[in-house]
Amino acid sequence: MTTLSNSIPEIIYQIGDLADKAGIGCYLVGGYVRDMLMQRTCTDIDIMIIGDPVPFAKTVYDELNGKNFVLFERFRTAQLELSDPLQGTFKVELVGARKESYNTDSRKPVTLIGTIEDDLSRRDFTINALALVLNRKGRNQIIDLFNGVKDIEAGLLKTPLDPEQTFSDDPLRMMRAARFAAQLDFKLLPEVIDAMKAIHERIHIVSMERVSHEFFKIMLASRPSKGLIILYETGLLKDILPEVAAMAGIEQVDGMGHKDTLFHTFQVIDNVAAHSDNLWLRVAALLHDIGKPATKRFTKSTGWTFHGHDAVGIKFVSKIFRSMRWPLDPLDYVQKMVRLHHRPIPLSKEEISDSAIRRLMFDAGENLQDLMNLCKADVTSKNPRKVSRIMSNFNLVETKIAEVDEKDQLARWRPPISGEDIMLALDLPEGKAVGVIKKRMENAVIDGLIPYDSDAALDFIRQIYEEMTNSEKP
Repeated sequence: MTTLSNSIPEIIYQIGDLADKAGIGCYLVGGYVRDMLMQRTCTDIDIMIIGDPVPFAKTVYDELNGKNFVLFERFRTAQLELSDPLQGTFKVELVGARKESYNTDSRKPVTLIGTIEDDLSRRDFTINALALVLNRKGRNQIIDLFNGVKDIEAGLLKTPLDPEQTFSDDPLRMMRAARFAAQLDFKLLPEVIDAMKAIHERIHIVSMERVSHEFFKIMLASRPSKGLIILYETGLLKDILPEVAAMAGIEQVDGMGHKDTLFHTFQVIDNVAAHSDNLWLRVAALLHDIGKPATKRFTKSTGWTFHGHDAVGIKFVSKIFRSMRWPLDPLDYVQKMVRLHHRPIPLSKEEISDSAIRRLMFDAGENLQDLMNLCKADVTSKNPRKVSRIMSNFNLVETKIAEVDEKDQLARWRPPISGEDIMLALDLPEGKAVGVIKKRMENAVIDGLIPYDSDAALDFIRQIYEEMTNSEKP
């Protein structure tokens, strides 16, 4: 046993005191213990009781002025909130020590009352199979049956029992392996990787909602590529995101090859992650080249091309969002990033006109800075001179954007007149003609043909309407 003294909230020790009065064993378990040893912040407080946790949870709720009590009697689990005068409010989950058995077609276990040894052995990784004593006798001692403390010190991820059995029982643990590797910067032992390779297809018995929950945690790590590479190398990426896995590989024709799109993508995600915690910008980085495999072509005159991969990509994005059960609110944003991710590049190579900048600003709207960040992250060349030249050109584009924005504040651009204004001025009903006229008026403002002024816009739409009317006359 190891003894640990740390800033555990006093109210958690009070739970241990209540357990002593009830004559039951009480332990702080799982991620909270792991994170204390690693000096990381953790908000999930899991407490394990030897015996029936339900009546004890009610005692804790009553004696310690708990709030928001939720009971899951079927799973022998209770959740509540407790307030510590010095450290604020905590969400606490109380569970009974248990042992489990699994059916081969489900990750939902059949649970039985167990010992502390039973409970710790069923955990996913040794670093999570730790328990800290809360009873007065032995308080603050860590029970470490599987050398989890040493594995934390060594930065290793391994399972308490046979890894293939551990992952077969609950295949979501394979996603958690990739997640912890990325979050904690830990290494998976070869036998853990081998077990994942052997049974990766069992991930299909897990709901996509649970898979996506773990996947997003990988994407939010400081270096997502570490977890993503594990998913790819074990076959899990092909199981959950086959369109992404399809980006892997390099083809050679006449001695000419293209870079591995998948590993380029992983680097782009890491580049974005270095500057932004925006999950959906990271997802956009993951999917920005998703259309390349479908548009890959080779000709002797030009070599490898991926024409139209952005347009094809936005269709894949929609499909992926739905198949992965991702929330649909960010879909438009991610599709916009994928559709526009090549737009600033040509601007950085040529004389930049105000109208071209206005068009980019108008199309990107409030997401312009995110788009520029994605474009910069997309530069993954190992040639320092090339990178320096490209970044210098991007800086010119950003300077031009600032100049145009200062001149006409187009970053907050709205049409000087609305569709309703057009219908009223021209006495037209709602319909296709109004949309055509409005679009031509917007383009005229963006291209600088007319000033940003309602009177000028009204004069323009009257002129357009007259031209349209005259062209229809026999």
